[in-house]
Amino acid sequence: MLNDIFNILLPQISLAGFIILQLILSLVLSPRLYRYARLVSVLGISLSIILLSTVQTEPQYFAFKNSIMSDSYTLLFDFLILVCGFLVALLTRQHIKTIKGNAYTFQAILLCAIFGAMNVISANDFLTLFVSIELLSFSTYFLIASAKGYHSKEAAFKYLLTSAVSTGGFLFGVSYLYGITGSINLSQIYEIVMSQPPSIMYSISAIMIVLGVISKLAVFPFANWVIDVYKGTETSVLAFLSTIPKLAIFGILCRLLVFPLSNSFELTYAVAIIALITALWANTYAIKESNVKVILACSASANSSYVLLAACLVSVYNLSTVIFYLMCYVLMNIAAFAFLNICSDKHDMNAESFKGIFYNNHGLTGAYAFSILALAGFPITSGFIAKIYLFTAIASSGLIFVPFLLALLILTVVALFYYLKILLPLFERCDKNTEVPVLTPVFSQKFVLVITAAATLIIGIYPEKIIELCRFIAYNI
Repeated sequence: MLNDIFNILLPQISLAGFIILQLILSLVLSPRLYRYARLVSVLGISLSIILLSTVQTEPQYFAFKNSIMSDSYTLLFDFLILVCGFLVALLTRQHIKTIKGNAYTFQAILLCAIFGAMNVISANDFLTLFVSIELLSFSTYFLIASAKGYHSKEAAFKYLLTSAVSTGGFLFGVSYLYGITGSINLSQIYEIVMSQPPSIMYSISAIMIVLGVISKLAVFPFANWVIDVYKGTETSVLAFLSTIPKLAIFGILCRLLVFPLSNSFELTYAVAIIALITALWANTYAIKESNVKVILACSASANSSYVLLAACLVSVYNLSTVIFYLMCYVLMNIAAFAFLNICSDKHDMNAESFKGIFYNNHGLTGAYAFSILALAGFPITSGFIAKIYLFTAIASSGLIFVPFLLALLILTVVALFYYLKILLPLFERCDKNTEVPVLTPVFSQKFVLVITAAATLIIGIYPEKIIELCRFIAYNI
């Protein structure tokens, strides 16, 4: 047991220790000391990042009777989750200033969500996976509901209802799969299903499991929650919601598709159709919207659909493109929400309310505009390289998927319209009677925006090393 803890679990245990510390501090410290809550989270996440160096990855390590595992694949995703958690924690300054007395509890819940996401990636049986997903989900409900006002509570409740339905489907799928194989361990299930011809019940269980997992990605038929949730949620929580759960879900989804669910011919086409419908819905819905949060919600759903289509066409090359796309996506998404986090107390979220803001805030607005261009897939950005790499992978998966690719390419062009709807007002001149505010971000907000925008630019210019890393990770899953 001690060997298992020291070889695989030190980062999670460290994080769990800081969760307990946050809860203790919430009981003993005065609400006037709320500012230190963020510092405790940043220190806890930083220590967990350092402790990743202790995790055994070569060879693969299985712990606690094969219920959890570690390899280079889980290590990379854990690192990405912790880095995103670190950046999100920095962005929570404005939010904890409004909730004050609940700041330590809020930070404890944020650490719980990160803890759950890391365990989702490491899960090697469906029981561990279910508990980890529920820990991540319940933490997310409370984070969404943490903002004051009716809209955040409504958003959390809608997310809860949608997740409850998807969880039911997931458990039904697992129960059928257990009935077929007699096991809930992912490695054992893979060995059993590859030794026998696939059955229709196996395909049904695989589709139900995948539907239950991808509901967190705001894809069809579970996409309705994303609009209301993004509207009613505070910007730092949105930076979390659009990155960490996606990393966790895509991380485990790829492992499921490569191993225990890989023997279902029907699953590939079911997921591909879902991805295409989601892309169609998200890109067309965003055209008529003017709220920046709603547009970014549709963008998140659309980008999830692109990655989902590549992930379901299981191959090493496709898996490497998925990893690369996720790395690029989380950086440019955090950059976008970092800017909205800076503006949240001076603007409503209507695109027109940002009119002319560039002329009083050149650097900050430029970094934000660059992140939006990256989401749109313009050249010289990591988003452009990621989309080219992803669409190339889909094109090489077979002629039958060419129509899917053509549809996605058309929808990507359509998406330029709503990205420009965000961008153009930034550079429009206001009339003389309109006062454009000067943004005054604190260091942490400016740091997150600049570092993520800079990373988006650097990866766009020099992507080779990152692509090589992603290929290495994909080959060693």
